[in-house]
Parts: sequence; C-alpha cells; structure tokens
Amino acid sequence: MKLYTYIVLGGCIAFGILWSGCEKFLDQPLENQQRSEEIDYTNMELMYAPVSGVYRAASDDNLVHWIDLSIRCMRDDDYQQAAPNPNDNPELMGIKNFQRDVTIQSYWGLNQSWISYYSLAITANNALMELDLFAQHIPSGDAAAQALNRQYKAEIRFLRAYAHLMASRLFGDVPILSDSGDIARLTTIEKSTATAVRQFIIDEMNASIPDLEDARPNQSKHIGAVTRYSALLLKAKAAADLAGADNSSPFWNDVLEATNQIIGSNKFSLFADFYQLFKIEGKLSNESLFELQYSDFGLPTGDIVRPGVDWGTFFKWQGPAGDQRGSAISGAGWIPPSQNIVDFLTERGDLTRLKTTILHCGVNGDPATFAVTPSGDRVYGNPFGTKYFNGKAYLPTSQMTEGRLEYGANNNVRILRYADVLLLNAEAKVRKGQNGDEPFGIVRKRAQLPPITGVTLDQILEERRAEFACEWWGERFNDLVRTGRAQQVFGAKFVPGQSEYLPIPQTQIDANANFK
Repeated sequence: MKLYTYIVLGGCIAFGILWSGCEKFLDQPLENQQRSEEIDYTNMELMYAPVSGVYRAASDDNLVHWIDLSIRCMRDDDYQQAAPNPNDNPELMGIKNFQRDVTIQSYWGLNQSWISYYSLAITANNALMELDLFAQHIPSGDAAAQALNRQYKAEIRFLRAYAHLMASRLFGDVPILSDSGDIARLTTIEKSTATAVRQFIIDEMNASIPDLEDARPNQSKHIGAVTRYSALLLKAKAAADLAGADNSSPFWNDVLEATNQIIGSNKFSLFADFYQLFKIEGKLSNESLFELQYSDFGLPTGDIVRPGVDWGTFFKWQGPAGDQRGSAISGAGWIPPSQNIVDFLTERGDLTRLKTTILHCGVNGDPATFAVTPSGDRVYGNPFGTKYFNGKAYLPTSQMTEGRLEYGANNNVRILRYADVLLLNAEAKVRKGQNGDEPFGIVRKRAQLPPITGVTLDQILEERRAEFACEWWGERFNDLVRTGRAQQVFGAKFVPGQSEYLPIPQTQIDANANFK
C-alpha cells in the first residue's frame, strides 16, 4: 500500500510557497523514518509510530521556534523587548507597539509562526490518515486494539487543536485544517472566524476525551502523553476565550464543568516548590497536564532526544547575554522580563514568584558586575545593559548533566499545568456568582501568600498574571483581550477591534486570496 507522508520541515510549506516546489522534497524518505508505503499496516506494534511523529514535530520546531516564541511574548507587558539590542529585528518592536503596517505583514518571522502551527496541523492530519490504515487491519473482535487506535487518534487531535488555538490567538480568523484532504486545497481554503476555531477545539475535545487515558500524563503508558485531563483543560481554555467578559455566557458552564472534572479526579496537585517546578525536579510532576519532553539520557555528550533546531534555542534564546565566563547558562539574552512585571511582583509582596521568574544580570546589566542566582550561579552583566533574564527558563549548572554545555539541556518545556485549572475554575465560579476561594487559595498557598476571603474577579486575574508571568504562551495578553481590558493596560496604541490580532502574513495572502 502506498501513502506519502507529507511531514512539513522547515519552510517548505508556507501556503505561500508554490506547492509544486515542495512536492519532490516531500516525496523523499525522512531521516530515521520509514517511508509510509513501506509500513506494514497489519503490524499493530508499529501503530504508535505516527503518534510519536506528531509529538516529535511539536517538540522539534512547531511549538518552540525562537521567532514564534519572540512574537508571542512581545505583546505581553511582562517583557521589555525582543532582542537585547532593540535595533535587532525592529519588526518585533513594531508588533509590541501594535503596528499593522506593510512591514509587519511582510515580516518573515510572522510567516514562520504561521508555518509552525500549520505544519503541525498537517503532520497531525497525515498521522490520522495512517492510523486509519492501521484501523482497517484490526480484526473486528480485537476491542483492545480498536480502543488503542482511537486513543492514539485522540492524542493527535489534541495536538492539532492546540496548534489551531495558538494560530487563532495570534492571527484571529484562520483556516481550520481538519482533514488530510485539506493539503490539496491550501490555496483555496477559506478562513474560519476566531469563534468558529474555538468551537472546533471544543468539539474536537468533546469527541476525544472518552478515548483518552484516564490518567495523569506522568501515569500514561507512554510517559508524558496527552490524557483526557489535558483535553479537558484545552476545552476549558477555548471555552473561556469564547465566554470573554460576559458573565452570563453559557461557555462559563463549560469552563466550570471541565475544570471540576480535572479537580474532582484527585489525580493532580501543585508541585510544592514553585522555584523547582521549572527545573529538573519539576519535570512531568503531578502538576503537569502537557509538556514537551527532552532528554540527554544522562550522557555528557551526544544527541538529545527530539533534538530539533529549537530544543537548544528555546532555553538559550532566553539565557543571559554577554560574557558569562564560560558558564553553561550563557545565552542570547532575548525577550528579557520587563520592569513592569518586576514592579508588579515586588509591590504585591510576591517573593516566591519574583525569585523564580526574575533573575538578574549583574548590577543593572553592568558587564563589570555579577549577580548570584538562588542556585548559586554567577551571572555577569551584558553590553546592552539588560537587567533581567527569565528565571523560568533557567536551569542551574548544578542540575545539568556533567559535561553538558547546552543551556537547558535535559529540561522540558511546560505548557499546560494544574495551576491554570484551579484559577480558571475560580474565575468561572466567581463569574457565575459562586465562591472561588478554595481553588484560588490553593494557588496562593503554594506561592506563600496569605489567603483571601471572598475573592473577586480582579484578584483572580491579577493572580493569573503573577502565576504565569513570562511563560511564553501569551496567557497574559490573551487574558487582557478576552476580558476586554487590553486598552486599559496598553493605552491608546491598542485599538479595540484591530490590535487583538496580528495580520495574516502577506506570503499567505499572495498564495490564497481568501486570507485577504
């Protein structure tokens, strides 16, 4: 049986680069991967291979590309700027200032973000097609294999839905690629509204949840895989986006029901030490609902599992710039935390989150001075005078495998965690006129903050900012948009109805007039 695996690598598929130029490239066998026409679809031991391929695609490039990371972060007031030198990639500062001109629309980085998300969606669609071929060869009486096939499809549908959420949060109205046949109509497919994209995600999760494992990801047969609780949280996040600032919206029922199921499972708990949560000790903790996994196998040299282009740059991109005297924690110094978030955490007495999120580069960035991290590493200033770097992307040298020099090697990238469940649950309760003190209090207790009685919506949203500060996925900006508070924070440069989303890249519009 012949089936071509259209797994998208690099920039080949941009929707704006002619398909004919990609066809021969995509028809070549991928490194370390069988051609699909060589796969024996009667051998159920091979059935996980397409699933593994989608996880790898997400970890390699599609969710952690350095420029996409920078673009997402720029719209948050938690970040000072993109590059340590603000003259580098000036388009990113344009994005930060909510410009929507030709320069931004033609920016290569914007197109790369589009490629990243839709490459993952296309990879997922073709993996689903391969699982259909396996399903055709499962004996009618083999209920276990049939259930496993459905589970694997549900895991892939989660990853595809998450890619669509990220694309829509960035670009607004975007196409939904929900079928492998979509690849044949990339130049004619229509956009769907941001509302329709969220509803698609909710529908996909409703269909997938019954087939996913009833377990924490760290209890999964394939450790760290998506489970039904990952899908419930993704559903809750899409529903919260749809509910917005409308307390009477029925979507708050969806948020409350989904988060109640996760809490009621009694399977999850917050990792006790917030500082260590983002380091080796916190990998795949009982707080994790989804994270991208990496490993150096405890070896001083050699490959790192899923060693795509952006395993290293995700951490290194955020590491302190300048001469770090040979330290393994030296980095590029991009997307440094802003003074705004430092002041916010300081003024509320949020010392646990402050020491975790904000690390110092010398004294006010002075290259002649150094600061010491809570783990004892020296960090010298830099020639750009940048004061801070992101502590949530910091891996102490004491936790690195001896001999490793790659910043962040062996650490995972956290995406969805239980604190989000608790705070969304509290928000849904308060919006529905209920008391949200209990879930809210659990999060504050871990941060060593005093309890609050009769918690308000404003207090919950402030807690969300503090809890998820500088966590890469744009939660702060999305919270401001969905609650209608963005203009209060950003002022006149934020224009409601225009500044919520970035323009679809010109390259994509050139290829498909429906995106105009």
